[in-house]
Amino acid sequence: MYINHSYSITVCMELNATYITFGGHVELHRYRFLYFVIMFTVYILILCCNLTIIFLIWMHKNLHEPMYIFIAALLLNSVLYSTTIYPKLLIDFLSERQVISYSACLFQCFLYYSLNGSEFLLLSAMAYDRYVSICKPLQYANIMRKAIVNIILGSAWLVPACQIAVSVALSAKTELCNFILKGIFCNNSAYNLHCVSSRVLSAYGVIVLVNVTILPVVFILFTYTKIFIITSRSHREVRKKAAQTCLPHLLVLINFSCLVTYDVIIVKVEADFPKMLRLIMTLQVILYHPILNPIIYGVKMKEISKHIKRLFCQGKTN
Repeated sequence: MYINHSYSITVCMELNATYITFGGHVELHRYRFLYFVIMFTVYILILCCNLTIIFLIWMHKNLHEPMYIFIAALLLNSVLYSTTIYPKLLIDFLSERQVISYSACLFQCFLYYSLNGSEFLLLSAMAYDRYVSICKPLQYANIMRKAIVNIILGSAWLVPACQIAVSVALSAKTELCNFILKGIFCNNSAYNLHCVSSRVLSAYGVIVLVNVTILPVVFILFTYTKIFIITSRSHREVRKKAAQTCLPHLLVLINFSCLVTYDVIIVKVEADFPKMLRLIMTLQVILYHPILNPIIYGVKMKEISKHIKRLFCQGKTN
């Protein structure tokens, strides 16, 4: 069974909304290759930015600490997240008809939401690591052992995947009455394809949302609140260290939380959602966020920034 994605219609409408300001209607078949080049360039940029920092963390022993290992895991998650969306999107730009099998659509949904959940759990792990490092420095080496770090990393990817797999399995058994998916990739708008809205699926979706999104966000906010309360009573150097290491995590959390909030509400208010705002948020999902992570950590994290400068200086010298 195949779903006509109408990717061309959706993309054309959204990109047209951008180019109206420049005075003309944009035809997808005329500018298809241009869109492909732009999106392919962005995808390569995402891969290069994220993989460069991952490589630096892997190469330099002074970065083999839990904080940097969690950053590398978060950036690897961004690479996997982008790879879930971009290859199919690039193929669609070069295709006359944008179609995808229902099973492939569900698999994309599974990967997309599993990696979303992993992002929040990895941010939770980073928040806990900062809490132990700043608030319990004498116990840090004993608490954040290599085995514990490995268990946290494994859980961050396995727990969301197991929960999302159940939701996907339930969706696979649901009858379809609609075969046009509004969007440029498969997300929870796929629920609109179902003949009848399943209460079981909706209820389970809420449980998963709470487990992999809301609870981690509450934990992160609670942890950073504790950090800032404790460091506010300490001397200036401790407050500065806390700000340098915690601020990047909070920026990533705020950005990603906004994207997830949009993803949840868009299905309910799709008809009333302004096209320009929909375009901006869609671009956030596929463009800004995967690039924002390495930029934030590359600029804000002092040790990583130092190694990036050395890498580029060596390149210029050679």
